[in-house]
Amino acid sequence: MAGNKAYQKKNSLPLILTGGLVLIFLGVTVVAVLFFLSWARGMASDTGIIPGLNTSQESDSPYVERKPGQIIPTWVGEERITVLLLGIDERQQESGPFRTDTMMLLTLNPVTLEAGVLSIPRDLWVPIPGYNQARINTAHFLGDLYDYAGGGPALAAETVEYNLGVPINYYMRFNFQGFIQFINLIGGIDIYVEKTIHDNSYPTSDYGTEVLHIDPGQYHFDGEMALKYARTRHGSSDFERAQRQQQVMLAVLDRVTSLGLLPQLAPKFDEFVATLDQSIKTDLTLDEMIALAGLAVKVDRDTIRFGIIDSTCTQSYVTPEGAQVLVPIRDRMREVRDYVFGTTDVSGEGTTEQESATISVLNGTQQIGLASTVSQYLTAQGTSIAFFGNADRQDYATSLVIQNRSKPATAARLVTLLGLPQSAVINGVNATAEYDVVVILGADYNPAAVSQ
Repeated sequence: MAGNKAYQKKNSLPLILTGGLVLIFLGVTVVAVLFFLSWARGMASDTGIIPGLNTSQESDSPYVERKPGQIIPTWVGEERITVLLLGIDERQQESGPFRTDTMMLLTLNPVTLEAGVLSIPRDLWVPIPGYNQARINTAHFLGDLYDYAGGGPALAAETVEYNLGVPINYYMRFNFQGFIQFINLIGGIDIYVEKTIHDNSYPTSDYGTEVLHIDPGQYHFDGEMALKYARTRHGSSDFERAQRQQQVMLAVLDRVTSLGLLPQLAPKFDEFVATLDQSIKTDLTLDEMIALAGLAVKVDRDTIRFGIIDSTCTQSYVTPEGAQVLVPIRDRMREVRDYVFGTTDVSGEGTTEQESATISVLNGTQQIGLASTVSQYLTAQGTSIAFFGNADRQDYATSLVIQNRSKPATAARLVTLLGLPQSAVINGVNATAEYDVVVILGADYNPAAVSQ
């Protein structure tokens, strides 16, 4: 699959699978969802909901195979698949072009079944091929404004390829109104808010502002609140915003892959069709999407690698025009990329020794002496602990491995030793923190699950 493929196709894929791929591609779903999608596909063809939908037993994609009588096509390509996910703030009264508000890379190795998600900050100051240096979110705008071959998504993909050195095979672009409707159609999502969010000037659809305040705790968000939680960045950094967006993606994933939700989704098929047809564009064919979903179902969710190009990979800078941007620190950005794409060796002791990370272990529970016990265990496993003690509070629901500076091999070893999911690894926002990596033990920590 060539990374410099032409982005001629700008298909609108009005099917529940279109929105679902953003989640399914993360590597986790259930076979029931696939059968539902196949049923929906047949229903659409039979009822004429989607005129011209190709339901033949043969696909024109070189990466999928459908044998006679086989309902769900199979992915047969062996090269890594990487999708650029673009979110735009498209409003009904506007015609564009639009800058991207969200940029993520979703990647899957079909042979090893390794998956990863990399968030890219919109203020990253980079060269845009054919243009001058600019914020990376400007690439989509320029591509649409100047009729670049393939439009905004193509120039955005080329810009990411140029600056991160990874080939991009496909794109998915969505607008936020469609996101709100999609969340509402699946009945909302469950989110645990770790700390207070207060935004005095959250932008509204009528170009005004409003006050957004969310206290810490467990919530069930509808589409509008889920979008606000994912988008706000006042009172926090753009890097924390990226973490919240990844959290929202996983919450949606948990929701749509719930077996109990399947009967509720079926009667809403027409609404999904209308919503997704208006809000999502992609150059993936229908058969490619179904085949990828069948492949991704085999991926272990706990092995998905999440990364953010954050303050450890960038340096704040004010341009001569007064714009506040983030200049990439290329070597560090490359480390995070390699971690997400599974090209960093995290199994050998040599790699962690080369990182020479300082590690702090903090007790975020009410279990007395937990940090001390875990520190002794890690030390016995050959991992040096610089400090242990209590966290800022003792009600952490989930354990965290926070990288204040990029130490991917160390973080990977810690989650393995402690029996934590890969999603526990997050990037901190304090590059001047005393310790490179901070482990916060939460209520989900299970000593019986550790690797002895």
